Amino acid sequence: MDKQILIDLVTKTMPYGKYKGRLLCDVPEHYLVWLKGKGFPEGKLGMWLHTLYEIRLNGLEHILHELRKNHSKLY
Repeated sequence: MDKQILIDLVTKTMPYGKYKGRLLCDVPEHYLVWLKGKGFPEGKLGMWLHTLYEIRLNGLEHILHELRKNHSKLY
């Protein structure tokens, strides 16, 4: 997996909808499940959200927690 995708998940925000302005990694799981059923959006946003869905599905959230913690120290 491209590390940049993981960095994007902890630095990019949701551009629209109920969770607009939230970091992608903070989008609730129930919303990701709903998107999975409806279909993820096209482009990078869809790829990010699908990746986040897979991370949560496989219990790998600790990767994002560590990356978020380390990334926040850079600023």
